Amino acid sequence: MVNKRVINVGIDLGTSRSVIACDNGVRTYLPSVVGYPKDAVARKLFGKDIVFGDEALKHRMSLEMHRPFDKGMLKIAQDLDENSPEYKRAIEAARALLKRLIEIALEADPGGGSNVLVRGVLGAPALASRKNKKAMLEIARGILDDVMYVSEPFAVAYGLGLLTNAFIVDIGAGTVDLCRMHGTMPTDDDQITTMKAGDYVDQVFYELLTKKYTDANFTVNMVKKFKEENSNISQRGDSIYIELPVKGKPVKHDVTAELRLACKAIVPDIVEGIRKLIASFDPEFQMHLKENVILAGGGSQIVGLKREIEEFMIEKLGYGKVTTVEEPLYAGANGALMLCRDMPDEYWHELKDRAK
Repeated sequence: MVNKRVINVGIDLGTSRSVIACDNGVRTYLPSVVGYPKDAVARKLFGKDIVFGDEALKHRMSLEMHRPFDKGMLKIAQDLDENSPEYKRAIEAARALLKRLIEIALEADPGGGSNVLVRGVLGAPALASRKNKKAMLEIARGILDDVMYVSEPFAVAYGLGLLTNAFIVDIGAGTVDLCRMHGTMPTDDDQITTMKAGDYVDQVFYELLTKKYTDANFTVNMVKKFKEENSNISQRGDSIYIELPVKGKPVKHDVTAELRLACKAIVPDIVEGIRKLIASFDPEFQMHLKENVILAGGGSQIVGLKREIEEFMIEKLGYGKVTTVEEPLYAGANGALMLCRDMPDEYWHELKDRAK
């Protein structure tokens, strides 16, 4: 029997983007959207039955669009019938997206992806439900040869080597995941997930603009893209303008105050989560956590967010020191990859035996 070459992968299946990092050198991402042609004309246009990522977003008028991950988790309700069409379509879209990520990784592999065994670690929200974890492992079956599931903030901490005296705040589109690291595998008591994240900022921004500019015509997707390019809560800097159509004609609108208010909207819940986890920790070590708060995820790139969180921490906790990871998009996937590499072969064998 020929021994297979092992490829380790770390994967972050996020609400907005799904990211993969592999030890064959591949690092890439896809917007977490899957599109199915609406009719025969659309199918002829694409020449395929499934469209992913940016291509799907660009041609969404021709597609039945699905975002399989809601708030960072598989888009299924706790009580949703597993035989229902909605459940099956969510599973189908999630499997298609994961399979496409792995295909991209193997297509770029120097060995051509032949005769390989793919091991993966999937990042998840800190407090994802047991049902969600079980469903995600089922989705990975047949796509990954071996798979394990860890919390996303733990993956970030592992990748940065911050296994003790650190506090990770992973700000995604669907959730903000908080985790205190103290030298052991974090338990549920060490983690909090809040739902006011990037999508919440988009909605607040949209509602503020709708109220202020009643003649303008725009969508949440339009303001989301603008926010991602211009997010800022700093009081310094120039005014921020966005072009919005008014009766079909693009008109510049000042959105400086509205954008800052929207971006600041997530801060109170983040700091309250930090306060809860620090207040319930050993008092001798609370200061270590306060002085080593690490921001990760796409939301960490909001200009002025670090300072805003520090100011809230000073008010609520007396002190706070916040830094930001260098690679917010890949921090979770990088950490998941490192964890995947570090797991001994015996562990994967045990994991497979338990899954039988």
